[in-house]
Amino acid sequence: MAVRTKLWCRSLLAVSLLFCILLQTMDVHARPANMSAPKDKSPPSKDDNEILPPDHLNGVKMEMDGHLNKDFHQEVFLGKEMDEFEEDSEPRRNRKKLIEIFTKVDFNKDRSVSAKEMQRWIMEKTEEHFQEAMVENKNSFRAVDPDGDGHVTWDEYRVKFLASKSFSEKEIAEKIKNNEDLKLDEETQEVLESLKDRWFQADNTPADQLLNEQEFLSFLHPEHSRGMLKYMVKEIVRDLDQDGDQKLTLSEFISLPVGTVENQQAQDIDDDWVRERKKEFEDVIDSDRNGIVTMEELEEYMDPMNEHNALNEARQMIAVADENQNHSLELDEILKYSEYFTGSKLMDYARNVHEEF
Repeated sequence: MAVRTKLWCRSLLAVSLLFCILLQTMDVHARPANMSAPKDKSPPSKDDNEILPPDHLNGVKMEMDGHLNKDFHQEVFLGKEMDEFEEDSEPRRNRKKLIEIFTKVDFNKDRSVSAKEMQRWIMEKTEEHFQEAMVENKNSFRAVDPDGDGHVTWDEYRVKFLASKSFSEKEIAEKIKNNEDLKLDEETQEVLESLKDRWFQADNTPADQLLNEQEFLSFLHPEHSRGMLKYMVKEIVRDLDQDGDQKLTLSEFISLPVGTVENQQAQDIDDDWVRERKKEFEDVIDSDRNGIVTMEELEEYMDPMNEHNALNEARQMIAVADENQNHSLELDEILKYSEYFTGSKLMDYARNVHEEF
């Protein structure tokens, strides 16, 4: 009896262990291909944010991984005021703020916003994002240039990067100095190789294998440099281009990367993703409407300081809310479609609009 009980306990323990292993191998945040990572994922550390190129670039239409920027409209409409329109912020305060923005966009004070006025505003807000990036870059550069000589070598940056990943800064620096094997895991090594390629791309001619503050800005924010913007476009095309012709067809642009769709809700989300990319490809990116997007077309599309793009964007934004079809926006229209422009839905948007205005 004792032996049987002992065997039963061992069997139960084995089953329990197997169940735990299965749970660990399951993706509890399973999601359809192409979707962003779960929002409850731990945010990067402060050091990571300081010295790593961001995945998301404010005011740029496409993410670094080739996904469309879902917040682009809000970024180019609100500029540095984006944080003021939180989802849980007070609707009346948001309405008042939006009215203030409307009066600023309405440059000629005729109580309507034309495409030219919206274009001018978009360029101003994009410039705000540029200025924010430059301020942040000063702090980032200071973090990787502790001796303050105004230049950073790849090895200096590599030490700081690995230190941000919990490696011993002193030990890594010593190993690099002695040309020893750093014994990095495969994932970290891949990230380093990608960063190294990007680093030397940001090193302007004549290349000296050193980055100054301006070059480091281009390393973190490719939208600030025409050369680095080309590099970013090249990387995106490389990831999406299936036949190696360095161009993108519609099917390549909308195709789902390797991954499975786990349920109908996920399938619906991916269907929306495909529809959005198809519309963007056909209506905006493919400027000559020949069904092929070249690197030059994608570069023009992604250039945040392209005035022609800003005008097209202004027209699209107006078309979304232009209920009376007069090709301009009135205050009541922009308030009604506040969620599109600010990400924050206003309740009773029309209440006392004219009195407040």
